[in-house]
Amino acid sequence: MLDQRGNMKRFKFFLYPLAVLVLVKLMFLFPFFNSLEYKAQDSLFQFRGLQPVSDQIAIIAIDDASFSALNESWPFPRDYHAKLIENLNKAGVRQIIFDVEFTENSTPESDNALADAALTYNNVIFSGKILQAKQAGEPSQKLTPISAITDQGLSWGIVNMNADADGFIRKYTCYEPFDQAPVYSIGVASLANLRVYQPDWEKGINLSSTSLKVADKSIPLISHNKSLINYHGPAGTFKQYSYSSILDDSTVAMPGYQGMELDEFYDILASGELKDKIVLVGATIDELHDKFPTPFGGDWTPGVEIHANFIEMVLTGKYLGMVNPILYLVIELLLMMLLWLAFKKLKPQLSAIAVILLIVAQYALAYFIFTQRGLILPIVQAAVVLLIIYVASILSHYLETMKEKRFIRSAFQQYMAPELVNQLLKNPKNLQYGGSLQELTVLFSDIRSFTTYSESHTPEETVNILHEYLTEMVNIIILNQGILDKFVGDEVMALFGTPIPLPNHALNACKVALQMRVRLTELQEQWKLEGRQPFDIGIGINTGTAVVGNLGSQQIFDYTAIGDTINLGARLEGINKEYNTEKKIIISEFTLEKVQDLVDVNYLDSVTVKGKTKPVKIYELKGMKE
Repeated sequence: MLDQRGNMKRFKFFLYPLAVLVLVKLMFLFPFFNSLEYKAQDSLFQFRGLQPVSDQIAIIAIDDASFSALNESWPFPRDYHAKLIENLNKAGVRQIIFDVEFTENSTPESDNALADAALTYNNVIFSGKILQAKQAGEPSQKLTPISAITDQGLSWGIVNMNADADGFIRKYTCYEPFDQAPVYSIGVASLANLRVYQPDWEKGINLSSTSLKVADKSIPLISHNKSLINYHGPAGTFKQYSYSSILDDSTVAMPGYQGMELDEFYDILASGELKDKIVLVGATIDELHDKFPTPFGGDWTPGVEIHANFIEMVLTGKYLGMVNPILYLVIELLLMMLLWLAFKKLKPQLSAIAVILLIVAQYALAYFIFTQRGLILPIVQAAVVLLIIYVASILSHYLETMKEKRFIRSAFQQYMAPELVNQLLKNPKNLQYGGSLQELTVLFSDIRSFTTYSESHTPEETVNILHEYLTEMVNIIILNQGILDKFVGDEVMALFGTPIPLPNHALNACKVALQMRVRLTELQEQWKLEGRQPFDIGIGINTGTAVVGNLGSQQIFDYTAIGDTINLGARLEGINKEYNTEKKIIISEFTLEKVQDLVDVNYLDSVTVKGKTKPVKIYELKGMKE
């Protein structure tokens, strides 16, 4: 007996920290927690501050001054860009990268002028874009530069910016897949053509799942096609020259060009400050909507400067990476087991102080590793682990006093979903009378001709088969995060999306309906083998807003939903009898809007149900799409 108790303690010593770790990992699959983690990691950049940049990169900014000087609307005539290429090469630049998409033809003369200028100097990178399909089955699109450019074999790359869930740009898209082949970014194209401009530069790139090797550089990748950007500072970190100042050589004779008071270009030319530089041409003006939030915060950074940050990072070799997840997980689990043991022995007040000190220490460690090794550690996740392991250790002292509460929970879970029980235990105010308007999906299921069935069978037979059927149906509802609202005789009413919001409550309801049909078929076969008469059911599903809450009386609690959405769901179940559907499941057009890419349906009719004046499109639910 003592050995068994000792084994149980050792098992808990390992199990509790492991359970906490799994819980935290699951929590950080949700966007809210991911966003917190991102913000904490962004603070590392802000504390580190502005980093010096090399003298290799400059930005030609399409800014307010350019629009004022040129007196042109966007897009500028392509003759201007051709003149820009000419003047920049006069200044001795090493490479010109356009973060400007020339994907639509203008006039043949202007298009050819731009392409001819680029062909003359053989150091220009143009830009395009890959538009990935938003829905399964739709084709992706490749927006290439105009034919005047591509026909000459001039180099180009994509300018796709893929933000994290919170809208911030932290990773650089090195390539996008298209027709089972990678299409590289302008940053990668720049690096590949830096030494020698070559039309077939893509062939020299060695791509793997963890790195992209271009020229003599090996760029670490995460998420297959992205690289973490080691930002050197906020917007305006790189040296910028106004677009119009490069054109201002007093030889521009174009309609609308007003020029500057002085020949700024000749000052730049004389100083030699652009000689041997990589210059990126792009918009910095707000009106062109090419700015993005970055870890440094403040004013949003122009897309052209994000490309500059990537190229600068690769040229200097100062990459960022994520800590090895397997190694970090093992270390995390070992430390958690030690903390669990320590917190069990320490007083709660001392444990709380220790947690605060450890949170500060782990942030300091993350900052040190970031600045010295270029690795990013989880910050908020580590803090949450510490907090939860502390709370779990405190709660473990009171497990015995929770037996009665666990008993109540298990008793209630026989009648309603565990999520609802948890809500009630956390917030007893939910038991008070009142409701709120919520979006949800309602499912009604009813046995066909059950009155006739009950009249031809004994009460015991009727009750037994009904009990067996309802038990199976309720299990399916609860397993799919629905709640059983009520039984009305043989009718089942279930709600999805309340009281716990679901990512797609309509999808949960459709899954339940299909699973109910599968299970009923199994029961029908079983009843036939047992010599009992089977019955069939009809199901109706509708999605919309309804008033949800405790709508019972002061004496009797009744968590339910009311409104037109609920009434329509009941009507859909009833009109099943009028259509010869395979699975006898009818959903409304409002439900289909939420799941149209996920389920197979068959249009049935446009009907005006009782109590409605506007026709509603109804569909037969046939199954799930693979």
